[in-house]
Amino acid sequence: MYAVIKTGGKQHKVQAGDVIEVEKLVGADETVTFTPLLVVDDDGKTHAGPAASKATVTAKPLGDKKGDKVKVFKYRPKSGYAKKTGHRQQLTLLQIETVELG
Repeated sequence: MYAVIKTGGKQHKVQAGDVIEVEKLVGADETVTFTPLLVVDDDGKTHAGPAASKATVTAKPLGDKKGDKVKVFKYRPKSGYAKKTGHRQQLTLLQIETVELG
């Protein structure tokens, strides 16, 4: 059984036992519950819309980390303008425990 959840502006296809990286969740305690879901697949039967909104996905936070460095370089020729910056996204690791269809 798998489900498609939405968190941090991104969609993730998850099933029980997966470990995913999501944008940092502030105040994540022992468990995190995701609902509503976009799509739930139960052994070949696909549920979407109102049927999928009854489903829940529970996950356990494993910790926080920083993502890969993204380098940003801005340059304008013949004017002497060059600017280099970077960014590292804060991430939370989640282990998916259960995917349940209500």
